[in-house]
Amino acid sequence: MVILTVKAGVTRDQVMAVMPDEIRQTVQLYLNGKLREWYSRSDGRGVVFLLDAKDTSEAHAIMEGLPLSKLDIMDHEYIAVGPLLPLRLLVAQP
Repeated sequence: MVILTVKAGVTRDQVMAVMPDEIRQTVQLYLNGKLREWYSRSDGRGVVFLLDAKDTSEAHAIMEGLPLSKLDIMDHEYIAVGPLLPLRLLVAQP
């Protein structure tokens, strides 16, 4: 999971100038199977992406290719997620 937040001091105009390219490349990530889900943050400061990546290093590499990342106007928080492990108890053999 990647949480993207607009950096302090970055204007809406700076972000919007890049959005056409950002959207095209983000859609391509989705079509290529690298982006599973995407959400807008309710505070309007960014987005949350659920990436199909083997680890956070691969997620970094994916995100570094996007225009907003190249311009360094977004902060990225990477969180590795996976299946809810306690569910294994439901299928464990007695």
